[in-house]
Amino acid sequence: MQVGFREISEVSSSPSTQLSAQGISQYYGNFTALDGIDLDVRQGEFLTLLGPSGSGKTTLLMILAGFLSPSAGKLLERGVDISRRPAEKRNYGMVFQGYALFPHMSVADNVAYPLRIRGVKAEERQRRVKHILEVVGLGAHLHKKPSELSGGQQQRVAIARALVFEPDMLLLDEPLSALDKNLREQLQTELQRIHRQVGTSFVFVTHDQGEALALSTRIAIFKQGRLAQIDTPETIYDRPKNRFVAEFLGKMNLFPLQGLSRNGSQASGRFGDSPLHATTSGDISNQPQLLAVRPEHMTLHTERPQAGEHNVLPACLGERVYQGSSTHLALNISPEPAPVNLSVPGDHPGARLPSGTPVWLSWPVRHSFLLEA
Repeated sequence: MQVGFREISEVSSSPSTQLSAQGISQYYGNFTALDGIDLDVRQGEFLTLLGPSGSGKTTLLMILAGFLSPSAGKLLERGVDISRRPAEKRNYGMVFQGYALFPHMSVADNVAYPLRIRGVKAEERQRRVKHILEVVGLGAHLHKKPSELSGGQQQRVAIARALVFEPDMLLLDEPLSALDKNLREQLQTELQRIHRQVGTSFVFVTHDQGEALALSTRIAIFKQGRLAQIDTPETIYDRPKNRFVAEFLGKMNLFPLQGLSRNGSQASGRFGDSPLHATTSGDISNQPQLLAVRPEHMTLHTERPQAGEHNVLPACLGERVYQGSSTHLALNISPEPAPVNLSVPGDHPGARLPSGTPVWLSWPVRHSFLLEA
């Protein structure tokens, strides 16, 4: 008999709302930590709360967990208001940045602890602990003490302990931030696998953009206590709603446009002496507009390319940063004072050109879009 974790295939076809934050605000005197947050957690999803330090993401997680009561708004679990329900009455697991393991207990005893305090019988405890330790890849380590494990293994013990009592939701507060880069990437893969296997809804807090893109079903980006955008990683990355989201999630090159006009689904304007075009589906605002394009869509040329369905700009090579398989280039483009960022393969001719060399940039119009300045 298997522990009753839901397979991810059972929940992915029906994105029903499991938990709904409605108008959640949190005040500390005159300081507003959260300002009217509306956000749903869907059954079985991996939702990441992303934002800079102090943006409110951890405050919201603590409210979801029941460690904080919101100053305003409601938290509904399948339509039932749980805003004032204490943490111990919510069937949620919690994983913190620190492992918080009992050093004198074995791995098995650490994982069994939530079951013991819930009064689960010894035989059932043993079965559940053995199963969840297999899920997190630590079945051979159940008799070890935490001090005998690596940092990544200790974090997996913490995850197993938070999952062993079959929570309705797992809340994770920057659980990988204390790990080195290689171990962090390994644990990201492990988290994805565990999420697929158990099917439990995960709400994950991080300030690491790459981590959010790699792990999430959806990403909610916070700025100064407000929700800037929530959507799939692909939509947020390819079509951010505003400049903050565009620049926070990955690198973005921005070009102020003059004389903007629209022709069907294409907007056109001028950047200095160069015409630039972007796709648009809405009305062109009267506010100043920026043409936005991700660096990976841009191509570096030593001679002027044909425009066709591409935007073309003259540039001048600036600083270079060698990064092994690639080289990061900063290109100076008049009249914009800020350099344009571009990465090229290590064997690209542009990676070996001296600073000050005139070059050309091109990119497909379909990868350009407009943002209000």
